[in-house]
Amino acid sequence: MAKYGKKASEEVGEALHELKEGKLRSGAKGKRVTSRKQAIAIGLSKARKAGGKVPPPKH
Repeated sequence: MAKYGKKASEEVGEALHELKEGKLRSGAKGKRVTSRKQAIAIGLSKARKAGGKVPPPKH
């Protein structure tokens, strides 16, 4: 059984694309994201909000 759905894959791919272009921003201050791991986390977070199949975040 797959952990992640199609929506998660699309959101992560979009976030990584924005990272490469230098357009991905995070947080209230809107700082530019430079970490690949952070870009993936942002993509998964967006997928969760959109109702995609994504496991809950680890705390």
